[in-house]
Amino acid sequence: MAIPFLQKARIGAYILRQQLARHRRYPLVLMLEPLFRCNLACAGCGKIDYPTDILDRRLSVDECLAAVDECGAPVVSIAGGEPLLHKEIAAIAAGIVARRKFVYLCTNALLMKKRLALFEPSPYFIWSVHLDGDQSMHDKSVCEDGVFDRAVAAIREAKARGFRVNINCTLFNNAEPERVARFFDDIAAIGIDGMTVSPGYAYERAPDQAHFLTRTRTKELFRNILRRGRGGRAWSFSQSGLFLDFLAGNQEYRCTPWGNPTRNVFGWQRPCYLLGEGYAATFRELMETTDWDSYGTGNYEKCADCMVHSGYEATAVTDSVRHPLKALAVSLRGVRTDGPMAPEIPLDSQRPAQYVFSHNVELERSHSGAAKARSQASTSA
Repeated sequence: MAIPFLQKARIGAYILRQQLARHRRYPLVLMLEPLFRCNLACAGCGKIDYPTDILDRRLSVDECLAAVDECGAPVVSIAGGEPLLHKEIAAIAAGIVARRKFVYLCTNALLMKKRLALFEPSPYFIWSVHLDGDQSMHDKSVCEDGVFDRAVAAIREAKARGFRVNINCTLFNNAEPERVARFFDDIAAIGIDGMTVSPGYAYERAPDQAHFLTRTRTKELFRNILRRGRGGRAWSFSQSGLFLDFLAGNQEYRCTPWGNPTRNVFGWQRPCYLLGEGYAATFRELMETTDWDSYGTGNYEKCADCMVHSGYEATAVTDSVRHPLKALAVSLRGVRTDGPMAPEIPLDSQRPAQYVFSHNVELERSHSGAAKARSQASTSA
């Protein structure tokens, strides 16, 4: 796997401390969204479906670093939107690195070459470039021609300047296993440090609702892909082997959304990065007042087909620490790609979906407007 020893050691020690303290729920990766605005409009993404006044909002450097300190997770994934549109993104990343947290700056890479000089290579800083397959696959996914070539050029330039560079790849139900495997081979040849792969989540407001994966289709797809890469051993993944084993249907995991809490311009998002069904003012409030048992596959209709890393990677990583021999076995032999699959989570008791996006957005706009009015009144007084 493509996770350096320093990172493995620090994350492993963090998890052991949490377990020795008998903490049932704790964060592993902070999903930090300093803005929602993006310079692409991808068909499978629902992240930019906000009014203009919301898209114009930004978290300040101080707000971002306060969230990092408040949460305490050893890894911070800076997402969005497109983070490189934030004028202070370099200061945000530098502040997190100074705290010896591992920063994954997620980007579509359209601005990456122009912004490289603002950042410094570090063992704690990783570019995470979004590539959903080869040239035609990716450009179709992001609904714009030429994006793949610009991303690859930015990757090459970043590697030449000494940066760690990963790609993050989201797959949908039209993915062809042989073609995906060739893409993994080709992108690895560029010299990237690792890959993160995940099935697409069915954002309820994404323009394209036809190509999201069911759990059964996800397992079949990943078995067919990983089989072409010696159980995944042919490629360097920046993920736990047990998460890949889960994607191939070999592990019976439950979602642990508190492992990847999200802080964005509205506050701390309930329950996870993928679902915005309410917001907390503080991380402590998020952890203590969220009804976690009402979410996840088997509990909530919107979660029925989810097998995404932001819900299940923390589960797999924790399992790796608790059962290192099982994790080692998968690492050595690769992911099993045939034979029976682990039992599926029954859905007969899940609660129906609630469509609360618009209500929550208007509520947050109302709160923001009231706060702004109070501030103006105080200033004028």
